[in-house]
Amino acid sequence: MKSSISYLFSVYILMVLVFGGIATVVITFTSGNIRWVVTLVLVGIFIGFSVFTLYIYVKFLKPIRQATARIQAITEGNYESIVPITDNGEMAKLNHSLNILAKGLQEKSVHEDNQDLQIRTVIDNMQSGVVMIDDKGYIQLINHTFLNIFGGEYKDYIGFLYYESIIEKSVHEVVLNAFLYEEKIKRSLELMPSSDRSEGSYIEVVGAPLFSHQHYVKGAVLVFHDITELKKVEEMRKDFVANVSHELKTPITSIRGFAETLLDGAHEDEDLRRQFLSIILTESERLQMLVHDLLELSKLDDDKIQLEYTKININELVQEILPHIQQQAHYKDIKLEVTVDDDVEVSGDYGLLRQVILNLLSNAVNYTSDNGEVTLEIIHVTDAVRVIVKDTGIGIPQEMQPRIFERFFRIDRARSRNTGGTGLGLAIVKHIVEAHRGSIEVNSEENVGTSFEIVIPKNL
Repeated sequence: MKSSISYLFSVYILMVLVFGGIATVVITFTSGNIRWVVTLVLVGIFIGFSVFTLYIYVKFLKPIRQATARIQAITEGNYESIVPITDNGEMAKLNHSLNILAKGLQEKSVHEDNQDLQIRTVIDNMQSGVVMIDDKGYIQLINHTFLNIFGGEYKDYIGFLYYESIIEKSVHEVVLNAFLYEEKIKRSLELMPSSDRSEGSYIEVVGAPLFSHQHYVKGAVLVFHDITELKKVEEMRKDFVANVSHELKTPITSIRGFAETLLDGAHEDEDLRRQFLSIILTESERLQMLVHDLLELSKLDDDKIQLEYTKININELVQEILPHIQQQAHYKDIKLEVTVDDDVEVSGDYGLLRQVILNLLSNAVNYTSDNGEVTLEIIHVTDAVRVIVKDTGIGIPQEMQPRIFERFFRIDRARSRNTGGTGLGLAIVKHIVEAHRGSIEVNSEENVGTSFEIVIPKNL
C-alpha cells in the first residue's frame, strides 16, 4: 500500500516538474503584458490539473486501493475491517458487496470454530481412546482418554509417526491391515503395568480406514475400548460357574454314593442304614442351603430389587437373633457379649438386616475356638448406625482380606465345610449393606481375631 502511494506521488511530482519546465520555456520566450497573461494561464492550468488529479485520486484511485486492501485482508482471514461507503457509484456497490462478503465469511468462520470446539469437546470426553492418522502414518489427532490408557502428553504423539509413538505391535498391525485391506479391523491387547499405569489392563482396538471423495484411503482412525472390567466380569463368571459346579458336586456325589451303597444291600444293616441316611440328610440340607444362598445372591444382584423399608428397632432385632447365636456359643463355651445403645432405630429391610447380623455373628462363633469370645456392639452415630462384630478366632491372613467378600472364597475350605458354610455368606452380607447405601470394613490379624464394622445410614 505504501509503495503504491509512493509511486503515485512520484508520478505526480514528475508531471509537475515537466509542466514547470515547459512553463518556464514558454515564459522565457514571451515579453511584456503577454508574459503576465501566459503566466496566469499556466498557473490556472496547473491549479486545474492539480484539482483534477485530486478528484481522480479521491473518486477512483483511493476507493480502488481501499477495496484492494480489503480483499487482501479477507484472503488473510481478517474479516473485521469495514470499507467506508461515501457515494452511490459503482465503487460504492463494490465496497458494499465486499462488506457483505466479509460479514458472511466471518459468520461462517465463527460457526466453523464453534463446530471444531464442539467436536473437540465430544472427542475429548469420549470414554474410548481415539487416534487419527494421515495417509503417511503421522498422528493428527488424539483425545484425553487415549492419554489415560497409554500415558504421555499430546506433544508426545501429535505430528509423530504412529509406530514411533505407540510401541504396541498389535496397534501397528491394526493400522497396516486397515490401510492394506481397506476395512474395519479389530484386535485385543493386554497392557502391562508401567510408570504411567499402576495396573495392567485389557484393550480392544478397532481400526477403520478414512476415504476421500474419490474413494482413496487418506488415513485411518483407531478407537481404543478399555475392556478390563468386562474381562474381570468374564473371569468372575467363569470362576462362579466352576465354584458352583464344585460345590454342588460334593453333596450330590455323597448322596448318590450312599444311596447306591444302600441299594446294593447296606440297607439290611440297621445301624449302617441309619448312619448312611443321616449323612444323606445332612448333605441334602447342605445342598438346600447352597441353593437358597445362590437364590438370595441372585436376588441381591438384581438392580431392580425392591427393599421393604420399615422403621427398625435394633434392640428388638438383636433380641430375636440372640437365642440362635447363644445356642451355638454354648456348645463351644464361647463368651458372648452384646452391647446395644438405647433407642437405636434405622430405616431398612428388616429381614435383610437381620440376615446381616445373624451371618456375621454365626461366622464369628464358627471360626472362634472353644472358650473364645465374641462381642456385638451397636452404637448410633450422627445420621448412621454402626455395627461391630469382633471375635478371638483364627483370623484372616492379610493377603486374603481383600478377597473375603468374593463368592465361594474360603480361607480354609475343609474347615468351612465342617462348619456348614457355603462360601456365600459374606458376599450376601456385602450386597445387603450396599443395597442400604452402607459400608463394610474388615480388620483382622491371623490367630488373634477378626472385627467387622458396618455403617448404615439411619434414613435412606
